[in-house]
Amino acid sequence: MLANPLPVGEGFWARGLPSRPTIMAILNVTPDSFSDGGDHRDPAIAIAAGHRMIAEGADVLDIGGETTSPGSSLVHPSDEQARILPVIKGLRDAGVPISIDTRNAATMAAALDAGATIINDVTALHHDPDAACVVARWGCPVILMHMRGTPATMNSLAQYDDVAIEVAAELAASLSQAERAGIAPGQVMLDPGIGFAKTAPQSVALLRNLGPLHALGRPLLVGVSRKRFIGALGGQPVPKERLGGSLAAAVFALSRGAAMLRVHDVAATAEAIRVWSALTG
Repeated sequence: MLANPLPVGEGFWARGLPSRPTIMAILNVTPDSFSDGGDHRDPAIAIAAGHRMIAEGADVLDIGGETTSPGSSLVHPSDEQARILPVIKGLRDAGVPISIDTRNAATMAAALDAGATIINDVTALHHDPDAACVVARWGCPVILMHMRGTPATMNSLAQYDDVAIEVAAELAASLSQAERAGIAPGQVMLDPGIGFAKTAPQSVALLRNLGPLHALGRPLLVGVSRKRFIGALGGQPVPKERLGGSLAAAVFALSRGAAMLRVHDVAATAEAIRVWSALTG
């Protein structure tokens, strides 16, 4: 039976976005992201891309200045900020919330000062000891993603007896830590971290069983766009050619109760959501 997205409760995720499944558009301003590295390095190109994504149906823009895919290297926060701040300033009045994809507290603070309103941390605020304090002080919404280790070590840590149960338990610990730091539960969205410290079969198993994560009582963001497991399932080695597989996995995530999808291909995903919503009523 198809499941509709769960109610998101109080806080930003209830008030600040439509109740329908929503789209977070990926806007990487990095030279080395796995599928679009270098496409938006020029701030003017990135700003134009952000406006186009909004016109195509993006509800949130997620701007990132550091690649965190498996095997990537650490980027100094000053370099990260030099990449993202001009783009945030160019898009802060574009009409949708801006999320900053970072694990560095200094970058979080600078991005919020520049006009970002959401923090999206792939380490669930574990990488930088000051990150939770920044989020709590600003009172901003935050997305806590599940990952083990670092981009350099995560693949070696993809060992689970039951991936859904263990990811949920580790996210529950992250949620508790955030609450202890003064972050209101209603400001938190959770992300299972598909492909981060997870093999392709583990990613599939986790998508099939998001129930333990829903039990934590927070809305779920799911990011499957162009990821390696889609290439493995669909036989497509080129990330930018994985649109069909990305849409199939995105709609499947909606059927498992995802509230938001993080995607590269906004227009196609928006169309898929409209059709899925019409068919499911």
